[in-house]
Amino acid sequence: MEPNLLQNEELEELAAIIPGWKIMSNHIEREFNFNNFIEAFSFMTKIALICEKHNHHPNWENVYSKVIIKLSTHDLGGITNLDQIIASEINDIF
Repeated sequence: MEPNLLQNEELEELAAIIPGWKIMSNHIEREFNFNNFIEAFSFMTKIALICEKHNHHPNWENVYSKVIIKLSTHDLGGITNLDQIIASEINDIF
């Protein structure tokens, strides 16, 4: 899939398409909270497989039971349809 930068109108609609995600100026981000480290790490493993499938990898961090994911298409300098697809797939898993 060829990523395409989302335009202003598409970015405005994005919050409804991927609930829970914050739309920032050049990325989207979401915080996920779990009961413990094992649940958080298990979630990250599932996400890693999705990202590898799309060859598109997040900026993320994990502290104990919290995972923060930031998605952006750095090559294009912003939020693309690929970020939207991966965020949707992450929401499906969560």
